[in-house]
Amino acid sequence: MKITDIKTFVVNAYRTNFVFVKMYTDEGVTGVGEGTLEYKEQALVGAINDLKPYLIGQDPRQIEKHVYMMYRDSYWRTGAVLMSAISAVEIAMWDISGKVFGVPVSHLLGGPVRDSVRMYANAWFAGAKTPAEFAAKAKDAVAKGVSALKWDPFGKAYLTMTNREFGAMLECVAAVREAAGDATDLLIEGHGRLNVSTAIQVSKAIERFHPMFLEEPVPPDNLDALAEVRAKSAVPIAAGERVYSQFAMREFLEKKCADFVQPDVSHAGGILALKKMAAMAENNYLCFAPHNPSGPVANAASLQLAANLNNFFILEIMLTDVAWRPELTNEEVVFDKGSIRIPQKPGLGIDINEAACLRHPYQPVQLRHYNGSLTDIRPAGAETIYYFKGI
Repeated sequence: MKITDIKTFVVNAYRTNFVFVKMYTDEGVTGVGEGTLEYKEQALVGAINDLKPYLIGQDPRQIEKHVYMMYRDSYWRTGAVLMSAISAVEIAMWDISGKVFGVPVSHLLGGPVRDSVRMYANAWFAGAKTPAEFAAKAKDAVAKGVSALKWDPFGKAYLTMTNREFGAMLECVAAVREAAGDATDLLIEGHGRLNVSTAIQVSKAIERFHPMFLEEPVPPDNLDALAEVRAKSAVPIAAGERVYSQFAMREFLEKKCADFVQPDVSHAGGILALKKMAAMAENNYLCFAPHNPSGPVANAASLQLAANLNNFFILEIMLTDVAWRPELTNEEVVFDKGSIRIPQKPGLGIDINEAACLRHPYQPVQLRHYNGSLTDIRPAGAETIYYFKGI
């Protein structure tokens, strides 16, 4: 079996652009992957094209070999663009391999240890601005059976916060806690936006709401700063979505940066890379909770990892998305009492609809973290779409 072509599809999803790949072989078996990299889609497509001369003509089942060679032969390593490109094609090779052997990818990784995984919801808050609006949307999500909610309550903050901004953050968290009830886990997203002292102050202030964790409280460039926050934080720290290789993960773990480890399958080298990182985390008795806010193919890959890893703790899920998400793939996300069932079809259990992808071409999307419009993740007036079964 030989790889004959790799096509890239950049698909607008309003909040971002999904970046899918489809890998073709001379035996007619195809595989799909995803490397969605917000605001760097064009660079990512170029990096995928740079990998094609090596991959065309290769056997897609030799995954370990090809990842090693692509990484070895890249002079500029570990950056998000290169590693997301490798992730996309690596995931597609796993999809092909699972189809060839007639089993889900998790069976090729050592076999499943579970058939479902607990989820926490992102994107449950679309359009909310005030604490009351966040509370109403939280109540709606919990009524649907969601048992864990994540959101960023920090407004336009960057590094520091005024007393007014700090008070508004606390009011929002308090409103969601009251609406969601004590049985619901709250996860507070920082998006790497606070400095060390502010992050520590935030951790102490939110402790009374008993959050599961405070995610990525400081910018990702300085692991010592993150380690300092974790050492002084009043609540557990989650981080790692911007750790792009197993080599970087070694330093991340040695510095004791987090209690929950969050690499992203579409950015850190793919499925096998995350399995290796999970083993490293397991040796440190840390929970593995991968970053997963991207598209349907990355979600399918993350679910196969969830099936296989003993220390896989909880999975991020976009609770809502654009109305056309169901058109793009044959994705089957089945919600069951706060958990997601893991697909049992061969490979990843998903394929893309090429025609539908082409109907929603790339549109430039700007980062919303610092302009106060972070919750504007749907077109104005758009209906909220729950694309799950069972919700």
